[in-house]
Amino acid sequence: MGCAACANRIENTLNKQPGVKSGVVNFATQTAQVEFDPGIVQPQQLKQSILSIGYDLLIGETESAREEAEDQQKRKYKSLKARTILAIVLAIPIAAISMFFMELPYAAYILWALATPLVFWLGRGFFINAWKQARHRSVSMDTLVALSTGIAYIFSVFNTLFPEFWHTRGMHAHVYYEAAGVVIAFIMLGKFLEERATSGTTSALKKLIGLQPKTVMAIMADGHALEMPVEKVLPGDTILVRPGEKIPVDGKVTAGNSFVDESMVSGEPLPVLKETGSSVFAGTFNQQGSFRFVAEKVGADTLLGNIIQAVKEAQGSKAPVQKRVDKIAGIFVPVVIAISILTFLAWWWLGGDEGLVRGLLAMVTVLVIACPCAMGLATPTAVMVGIGKGAENNILIKDAEALEQACKMNAIVLDKTGTVTEGKPSVKNIEWVNPLQQNEYIPILFSLEKASEHPLAGAVTSFLIPKASPVQMQNVRRIEGKGIAGTYDQESYFAGNEKLMQENNIGMDANLREKASEWEEQANTVLYFANHSEILAILSVGDPVKSSSASAVHELRRMGMEVTMLTGDTFKTADAVAKNTGVADFRAGMLPADKAAFIASLQKAGKTVGMVGDGINDSHALAVADVSIAMGKGSDIAIDAAKMTIMSSDLTLIPAAIRLSRNTVRTIRQNLFWAFFYNVIAIPVAAGVLYPFNGFLLNPMIAGAAMALSSVSVVSNSLRLKWMKI
Repeated sequence: MGCAACANRIENTLNKQPGVKSGVVNFATQTAQVEFDPGIVQPQQLKQSILSIGYDLLIGETESAREEAEDQQKRKYKSLKARTILAIVLAIPIAAISMFFMELPYAAYILWALATPLVFWLGRGFFINAWKQARHRSVSMDTLVALSTGIAYIFSVFNTLFPEFWHTRGMHAHVYYEAAGVVIAFIMLGKFLEERATSGTTSALKKLIGLQPKTVMAIMADGHALEMPVEKVLPGDTILVRPGEKIPVDGKVTAGNSFVDESMVSGEPLPVLKETGSSVFAGTFNQQGSFRFVAEKVGADTLLGNIIQAVKEAQGSKAPVQKRVDKIAGIFVPVVIAISILTFLAWWWLGGDEGLVRGLLAMVTVLVIACPCAMGLATPTAVMVGIGKGAENNILIKDAEALEQACKMNAIVLDKTGTVTEGKPSVKNIEWVNPLQQNEYIPILFSLEKASEHPLAGAVTSFLIPKASPVQMQNVRRIEGKGIAGTYDQESYFAGNEKLMQENNIGMDANLREKASEWEEQANTVLYFANHSEILAILSVGDPVKSSSASAVHELRRMGMEVTMLTGDTFKTADAVAKNTGVADFRAGMLPADKAAFIASLQKAGKTVGMVGDGINDSHALAVADVSIAMGKGSDIAIDAAKMTIMSSDLTLIPAAIRLSRNTVRTIRQNLFWAFFYNVIAIPVAAGVLYPFNGFLLNPMIAGAAMALSSVSVVSNSLRLKWMKI
């Protein structure tokens, strides 16, 4: 597809096919999303309808089809980059000679030699696409580019070879190679910038799909294990999962137990104990132990499958800015062509003896001056400067859609873990029953917790490292879901939760119970360290709130945002974090689908919603949100799925990103206004509307300079973004 008008035409063709309920074509991602009745129409028939209007369609969800599409995109990008660089190299001397060195011997022939490969080799795509559109009775931006540059080129060649034609009529034989060559170079630059901004859109889906293992270990009816492809798994099959393996499908544990990293589902960093009756989800990671489970949902029905589909649909949807470009392209191009033809006919009919010549010049002038160079550069230049400005400030913005939507955003949803909080547990407090004994017992607690693989134990050992040197523990045993025990110097020691203390009949006095209750009210996890008879110390472990969170929330609210926090954690934890950061509204115990549903409810209420997350579990919500923002310290998949990425853990960059968006969108609107205002004024002047009043007729060379000036003004306005504060 050459432009938004192409996407519009393909979309209209698809929607006219029998059995098609809806078809949406996304020019940026080069994809079509079609809802159809397979009893009436098949994908191959849809492909034929697209082929009939001069385009092609790649169908398939297989790995080879995805790879083929990605390879085509890479080849297209590399080819466009090389051709754009060469076009600019050729355009520079063309512009220089045309402006300053036309008195050189054979200047016109030098320009002809430089412009020919630029127009018909590097710019051949415009002519090929324009010819395809003409064959199917349609027009696009390529048509206008091909007409304006083609006529300017042919007119210039005629003037180069037959200058006496004009000399005998008392006129100078001007050549307009710069109007052909420079236009091609500018339009190619705009297309290259656009292609660079929209490249790599399938990487998030590839990583999501890569979460599911390709093979599984299934338990047969006779009890033996058999390795098979994951596609062969059916509901009711029994699957064996060993340490370090990913869970292939959704199901329920029937035997064994283990800790499973479910951060992709819940967003919480702590592994979850899985035992008989527990639910497990595809794509989650088994850390310790082996277990068996019965498959309940397979393939696209799994939680991971639903996330993949949600991201896929979001990426294939059409951006609001695209719809406006479709309308503009559909109206602007045929109107300009019609005006140029009417201009020629009017001059030919009313212009007297010089009518034909002046009509031809006016026609060329209209096409040259109306070339959509300024419009083509209005958005990509502002976007590229805005993206560069963001990158300097650790804000990655992926496309113009995100910029446009962020400007309208009035509600923002924050994931808790890893976004508002640090996303890693740490010891907040430690209370020794007898502070004088802590130097004696710290090495024992450190050595005991070091033997555990639990993340909470890792938080304790990290906390104690500066104060402890390890000792040799004996009889160390991990007690699933409760803690760890061991012996040192003939004394038993325990570290874990309250259940572990109760099982070993270790008492707790009123002061310790009160302190533990106080910490729990602050939504911290309480750990106990004891010997065989008494508790020696209690510790609170929590996920600390980022230092930037409170100020970021305050700034977002000051900017008029409705701020909500969502988490898969408990109500107590969410409540404590909300109070610490100034978040007025929060939701706890949220699964990925719940987060997405909540965002959808805000959208139904008329809100433009931004979602900030850092985990795979946030991918669904990120896909549903109008503006998706990932924290750069989080999951690569969340980052790839998001339209914006904060390349650090600093939450105050989110308000900065919104301010940058507002500045950039304001610049885009200014650029588009001046580009259209320029055409509204320039086209009538080029057509000769002033001639009856003051005898003024615009020279095509001046038209070329005016066209270039309009582009320079747009680029200059975009460059102002570099010096704006965010």
